[in-house]
Amino acid sequence: MIDIAQTARLILRQFTQDDAAFFLELVNDPDWIRFIGDRGVRTLDDARLYIEDRLMAAYARHGFGFWLVALKDDSPIGMCGLIKRDGLDDVDIGFAFLPWYRGRGYALEAAQATLAIARDVFGLRRIVAIASVDNDQSERLLEKLGFRFKRVMRLPNDDEDVKLFVLDADD
Repeated sequence: MIDIAQTARLILRQFTQDDAAFFLELVNDPDWIRFIGDRGVRTLDDARLYIEDRLMAAYARHGFGFWLVALKDDSPIGMCGLIKRDGLDDVDIGFAFLPWYRGRGYALEAAQATLAIARDVFGLRRIVAIASVDNDQSERLLEKLGFRFKRVMRLPNDDEDVKLFVLDADD
């Protein structure tokens, strides 16, 4: 396991194959499916494959990706990180947490740490974020982080509109 960052309450680290059970639970949460989409991950083997082919591959390709967010006792509670997504010129931030860890400030804490890494480690001056048009919780969090709503758009190979938000260090 490679730790990426620590905050007052959290550890952000790379996903490993050992996180398959947690990942399976997270991506099958009804809010994940509603706001992020069904990834077709139904078994532990599916989860291991997704972790390897998508998450771990992003670390190798870009040096960043989605990181597991855990409490200091190493209990996984969510994910947060950076992704280079088709259809967006800039790197974007994303996050998702299990239902019983929402509304406690963990997403804000993890996202602030992720933005610091984006700026200080990767030299990114502009970060974007996307959210489903009806995902008010994510929109409020992005606004707390300083993101500004830019426009409604549609990503390639997607059939639903999303809201695009921008955080530009030069503004």
